[in-house]
Amino acid sequence: MTKYHLVRKEMLKKSLSVFDIFSGIGGFSLGLEKAGMQTVAFCEKDSFCQKILKTHWRDIPIFPDISKLTKDDFKTLKQIDIIAGGFPCQDISCAGKQVGINGSRSGLWKEFKRLINELKPKYAIIENVANLRSKGLVAVLQDLWEIGYDAEWHCIPASAFGAPHRRDRIWIMA
Repeated sequence: MTKYHLVRKEMLKKSLSVFDIFSGIGGFSLGLEKAGMQTVAFCEKDSFCQKILKTHWRDIPIFPDISKLTKDDFKTLKQIDIIAGGFPCQDISCAGKQVGINGSRSGLWKEFKRLINELKPKYAIIENVANLRSKGLVAVLQDLWEIGYDAEWHCIPASAFGAPHRRDRIWIMA
């Protein structure tokens, strides 16, 4: 049995708690909850997106600023099993200036890494544009390794799930 299959089996075995960061309108949580997991917190700065999250997850806390979050903010919540999110891609995307993972927006990866390191979840699920392969994937994988996580990545197009367009995305499981 591959490492992927062992992780999937564990994730489906019990209700794992999810901290959804860079949440947008909750796509990660919607999918993970359909797989039997439970969202315990969000981190999203956009006020419109926060309104959508509050509509669908009334009792789930929403933290507005990832750079100000610390482990202490989670004392009243249950242990985080999974941190999931897609950090900003504007500095990595082919549509942008392609300054890479250290750009002002995509550089928020460092905050994602910091929270993984502080909260020590069992798993991290990271999503981004496929161009990350040439604009920061090595740094992300090295960062994860440095804080004690093994990771695998794959590019999966939206068309693999029936969408009428390709739209490749990179998925990293750590």
